[in-house]
Amino acid sequence: MDSVTAKVAVITGGSSGIGLGIARRLATRGARVAIIGRNQEALDRAAAETGGFAIRADMTEAEEVRDAAEQVLDRFGHIDILINNAGIGPTGRMADMSLADWKWLLDANVWSVINGLDAFLPALRENAEGGHIVNTSSISGMFTAPTIAGYATTKYAVVALSETLAQELAQEGGKIGVSVFLPGPVRSNIHLSSRNRSSDQRGSGLKDTRLEDAEGFENVTIPWMDADDAGDIVVEAILSNRLYVWTHPEGTAPILDRFRAIEASIRDSAAMLKG
Repeated sequence: MDSVTAKVAVITGGSSGIGLGIARRLATRGARVAIIGRNQEALDRAAAETGGFAIRADMTEAEEVRDAAEQVLDRFGHIDILINNAGIGPTGRMADMSLADWKWLLDANVWSVINGLDAFLPALRENAEGGHIVNTSSISGMFTAPTIAGYATTKYAVVALSETLAQELAQEGGKIGVSVFLPGPVRSNIHLSSRNRSSDQRGSGLKDTRLEDAEGFENVTIPWMDADDAGDIVVEAILSNRLYVWTHPEGTAPILDRFRAIEASIRDSAAMLKG
């Protein structure tokens, strides 16, 4: 894809934060955007800003997402770009998390991506010109830290899903590109995730936390990025068909440390097996 002009782009979780930043940047470059979200007021504002098509749907509900896909196809006839961006980011220690906490995280961060693919991938595969898929993970989809086990587990899953999808679509001829977006600190409403959780599930081991208040960040200067700048990075990744997409490459030292530890363990295991 050498241009997004006139392309039809679907952005889930697109009414605020990173999703809205991506929608703005796609619209600025001439794409026609369909924005999916839960909050009608926020959706209406986003649609007015981008000239886009607003669709209210819960990405954790497969039937609602399929209905959203039908609305997009009825309006535009096809899709070219899918941005699976909807997600949440509460934190908590595993010992304090309930099964309901795990289900909430998995539904919002993993099943939302699966539902998006279930609903929109068939239309992308039918598009003779191909297209592109971006799945939003996180920099925490490549390393772990205390209190983010639930979040990181879901974001690791999105990385694995995206890597495998890229391989499978390449086997089909490579007309659909795949990117996994691995953002660091980007301005968004992710610290307000619980606002969308049903009242009967609250009072759990998870809580919304601003990054500057999180464990280990008390005295750290956080390199915040604006959501529109993150949107520019995503658009360029689509145009260059990059699999791994970073907003903060300077913050990836823990990931490189993890890779080195894995390599060392492999060498140790090989030496032990040789006896």
